[in-house]
Amino acid sequence: MSVADLPKVELHLHHEGAAPPAFVRQLAHEKKVDLTGVFDDQGNYKFTDFVNFLRTYEAATAVLQTPEDFGRLTSAVLEECAANGVVYVESFLSPEFCGCGDLAAWREYLHAIQEAADRAETTHGITLRGVVTCIRHEGPEIAKRTALCAAETAGDWVVGFGMGGDEGKGHQGDFAYSFDMAREAGLKLTTHAGEFGGPESVWEAIRDLNVERIGHGVRAIEDPKLVQEIVARDITLEVCPGSNVVLGLYKDFAAHPIQKLRAAGVKVTVSTDDPPFFGTTMRREYDMLAAAHGWDAEVFAEINQTAARAAFCDEDTRATILKRLEAA
Repeated sequence: MSVADLPKVELHLHHEGAAPPAFVRQLAHEKKVDLTGVFDDQGNYKFTDFVNFLRTYEAATAVLQTPEDFGRLTSAVLEECAANGVVYVESFLSPEFCGCGDLAAWREYLHAIQEAADRAETTHGITLRGVVTCIRHEGPEIAKRTALCAAETAGDWVVGFGMGGDEGKGHQGDFAYSFDMAREAGLKLTTHAGEFGGPESVWEAIRDLNVERIGHGVRAIEDPKLVQEIVARDITLEVCPGSNVVLGLYKDFAAHPIQKLRAAGVKVTVSTDDPPFFGTTMRREYDMLAAAHGWDAEVFAEINQTAARAAFCDEDTRATILKRLEAA
């Protein structure tokens, strides 16, 4: 068995960002939505830098307008994940994309997503859980509305709360109210930091939000004291190497600091972020990491064990996933 064939746990996947281009084009055709400028001549998503990526992302996801659309999206995303050997995935979902933050509408969208997830678990053997995510560049007040949606639907399926978006807007601590609300509802916490925000954004995430996981977090490597703090606090990083390379943080997989972080004792996991935007899959991430860092099946087994233990799911689900990993 090659490393790419191993069963995988993915903790950092944006639900809308995982939409296959063909799926988006089909929805756009059905709804007569103009997507000029979203795709290149080969039919792939087109962008030049991170800010432009966010604009392309928002334009592409404008075709997702109803609970049925999100149900269809969920089926398409999980079929692709399962084809890449993923057995458990946590996906970032924003109520702002699902009913504009209205709680009643969010429940309808969530129901459609869960129904599709249940079908995929039966058909493909893949388990999905949701992490409700506020959007940083939309500001703290809208984040409070998102946190309320998360708190009101927290349970066995909605298992976490986090934040994505433009790290250049505001500070982590601006969103402390929302994270406190989610924590009080029993949700586990993660936030994007240490990607474009640098080490200081990771310090803010730790100090001001007290999160259990950090999305990306790779620029922590620039601050040895921060690396020590991450290890001491037992924080897990949701690392997305292919995304980091495409967006220009590192020139290639060999230059990526994931192995240095791991060697320093940091708990690292591997995910795809927004896979079709970055031309990647979980199988490709594994192949590229194996080639760049010499990782073998034993290392990837350790990475997946780490991811399963850092997952926000209930203990029964975690035990089931761990058994599947161990069986392989």
